[in-house]
Amino acid sequence: METTEKLAALRAKMAAAGVDGVYVPSSDPHMSEYLPDHWRCRAWLSGFDGSAGTLCITADKAALWTDGRYFIQAARQLAGSGIELMRMAVAGTPEIEDWLAENLPAGGTLALDGAVTSAAAVEKMEKRLARAGVAVKDLDLVSPVWAQGRPAVPATAVWQMDVAYAGKSVAEKLADVRAALAQQGATAVILSRLDSVTWLLNVRADDIEYNPFVLSYCLVEADGATWFVDGARVPADVAGALAAQGVAMAPYGDVAGALRAMGKATVLYEPAGTSWALLRAMEGNKALTLTAGDEPVQGLKGVKNETEIRHLKEAHRKDGAAMVRFEMELRRRLAQGTPTSELDVCEFLLGFRRAQPRNLGASFNTIAAYGPNAAMMHYAPKPESFAVLCPEHFLLVDSGGQYMDGTTDITRTYALGPLTDEEKRDYTLVLKCHIALARAVFKAGSAGQHIDILARETLWRLGLDYRCGTGHGVGFVGGVHEGPQNMSARGAVPFVPGMTITDEPGIYEEGKLGIRIENELVCVEKFDTEYGKFYGFEPMTYCPIDTRPVMVEMLEDAELAWLNDYHAMVKQELAPYLNEEENAWLAEACRPLAR
Repeated sequence: METTEKLAALRAKMAAAGVDGVYVPSSDPHMSEYLPDHWRCRAWLSGFDGSAGTLCITADKAALWTDGRYFIQAARQLAGSGIELMRMAVAGTPEIEDWLAENLPAGGTLALDGAVTSAAAVEKMEKRLARAGVAVKDLDLVSPVWAQGRPAVPATAVWQMDVAYAGKSVAEKLADVRAALAQQGATAVILSRLDSVTWLLNVRADDIEYNPFVLSYCLVEADGATWFVDGARVPADVAGALAAQGVAMAPYGDVAGALRAMGKATVLYEPAGTSWALLRAMEGNKALTLTAGDEPVQGLKGVKNETEIRHLKEAHRKDGAAMVRFEMELRRRLAQGTPTSELDVCEFLLGFRRAQPRNLGASFNTIAAYGPNAAMMHYAPKPESFAVLCPEHFLLVDSGGQYMDGTTDITRTYALGPLTDEEKRDYTLVLKCHIALARAVFKAGSAGQHIDILARETLWRLGLDYRCGTGHGVGFVGGVHEGPQNMSARGAVPFVPGMTITDEPGIYEEGKLGIRIENELVCVEKFDTEYGKFYGFEPMTYCPIDTRPVMVEMLEDAELAWLNDYHAMVKQELAPYLNEEENAWLAEACRPLAR
């Protein structure tokens, strides 16, 4: 079915159900960022397959909201569909709730699937739509339309992470959660987010591509914990180990019923991470006192313990070795004139990573973008649409690996041949932004919204910017995007030692180029004075930054020193992981720059 046919079929269901509009988020029952194919309803309906977007349909209109990472991609994929692209955070773009209020009739009804829509989203919609006389109804109308060819709910094999890698046992983590609950005046919490559940229980699986998560919930109470999961895929030794640490198991589909049957308790729930369906189940239980707040596991796992950091650095060394071999192969192909496409880049980069010990594959779909394709921040080549590299301009490669001892995320932009002065200037500007954040020193209590300006200030002076955050947290054998910390104007969580963050400013010009340089950093304590504690960042990514495009005259002395010091560290860290030929290549790639 074409997009127009799918929308027509959905509108027929709407008319039959007496519904005036449908809201389709990009989420699953766990409010995941990356979805199992079974729940990619918005992508299936609209044809836009970016990771972020919300689709709204009325009897005669349809609109899709997405952020700046996807403006170019969405415009292309929505062409001819009858769906209007709504560019979020751009002047004149209405909020979703306002658009619905204006386009739904008074006395009308908006349908949505409460199992995959967050409680926070519904609360916001209900407040706005009530003023327009529109009711919100929990009704899934997409599933009947997507009746054929819909992928099954995943149920991959579960394995347990050894405490030698996790750094803490399940029992210790449960104790930390209960202590956090007590501070918030709660006695129980329902965990829906998959990264929280898998981290807390030291379990992993492969239910979501690139993310080693287990589709499950966990209810933590004062005197026990229940893991709601398909027990058929949990090995007996894993179930036994969890039982010994106070974790019982129950069927995945029993979570709502268990919440309805709970005895007296004060239950903490996170509105943005809990589905409307689960919230309504809890609201129907009069024995429960509900309190909305931050789900504690997100904050606990956001601060890596010493064991996790040690293993993360090892994962980055292996990843750096893979990246060196990748660039050597890239340069060899260019020198020999071997035809190479963006798809080839993805394939042999994945091969170099898979050859590393304890590798589990990629941590996300590799972005290999040549020339103007790199202007689309989350572009990925496809068999039906890709570019062939030429010995000129830039190749942007944003990639990462999943290892049993860590998760990595790295971007490098490579000069493939002669560059224009403008290309060199833009590359050097991005490098200056990257270095500014890497060198940052800030007082304890500073959050991403306070520090983000340091990365952007160089561009702002020229009237430039990038339409995304500067960085995000990265999980430990988890999701490549992790909170609660982030480096953006919205980042309100203060940084503390042990938090990880990516440093990835960029310049993106539609139809011309995209440049990004990304390292992963860990927050560390710098010094303590009479004015308080001061923190900074330490790079955990060990990979040369291409110096071919650098206009050295644009760098300040401190910036040049940082770049040369970083490359000296890369050589030292990677030397044991490379052979003689590779180390010789690395020495040249890391050769100090001079004026």
